[in-house]
Amino acid sequence: MTESKLLLSIAVLGGTGKEGKGLAYRWARAGYHVRIGSRTAEKAVAAAHEITEMLSEGISVEGMTNLEAAREANIVVITVPYAAHRDTLESVKDELKGKLLVDVTVPLVPPKVATVQMPAAGSAAQEAKQIVGEDVQVCAAFQNIGHDQLLVDADVECDVLVTGTSNDARTETIKLVEAAGLRGWDAGPLENSVVVEGLTSILIGINKKYGSTHAGIKITGIAK
Repeated sequence: MTESKLLLSIAVLGGTGKEGKGLAYRWARAGYHVRIGSRTAEKAVAAAHEITEMLSEGISVEGMTNLEAAREANIVVITVPYAAHRDTLESVKDELKGKLLVDVTVPLVPPKVATVQMPAAGSAAQEAKQIVGEDVQVCAAFQNIGHDQLLVDADVECDVLVTGTSNDARTETIKLVEAAGLRGWDAGPLENSVVVEGLTSILIGINKKYGSTHAGIKITGIAK
C-alpha cells in the first residue's frame, strides 16, 4: 500500500447502486483513480458517466465489469446488496490476492430491515473473509452512512467505524474515510464488524420512527 492517493486506484464493485456511486464520487473528487464495477459493463459505463458529469473538468471515472475493475485496482470496495454479496465475491476472489478489500455490505433481510439479522459467519465482512481467503486483507466500513449524504458537497455529520484484519488495513481504510470527507475510527478486529453492521438496522428503525433519513453515529469524548 502506498502513501500517494494519486497512485492508487479504487474499484467500487456494485458501483451502479446509490451507495457505490456516492463513494465513487467522493473518492474521484479527492484524486483517486476510480473504476465502477457492475455485472454488466454497460451499466457501469453509464454510472461512471453520470459521476464524471458531476466532477470538475479533467476528473473522470471509468466503468467496466466487476471482474475487470477488481483486476485493475489496488483497493477493492464492495457495495452490493447482501443478496449479491457471496456471488460477487466468488466471481472476483482470484483478483483480490494481496489487495485490500473494503466491505460496505450490510446483511439486511427484507422486509424486516429494521431488525438485526446477522449471517452464520457473524457478519457480512467475516463472511467475505471466509470467501476470499488469507491472502486478502479485509475491512468493514461505511455501513452507517446514508447514500444521499455522499452525493452532495456538504459535510456529513456521521462518523465511520472501521474494523479489519490488521492495523495496517484499518489505517489504510481510515485514509479512504478521510478522503471521502468523513471522520474514521479504528474500531478493532474484523470480529467487531458484527456490531457495526447491526447498527445499520437500528439506524433504519430510528429514521422510520422519527421521520428522517440521516440518523448516524458520532464518537464523543476523544479529541481528534
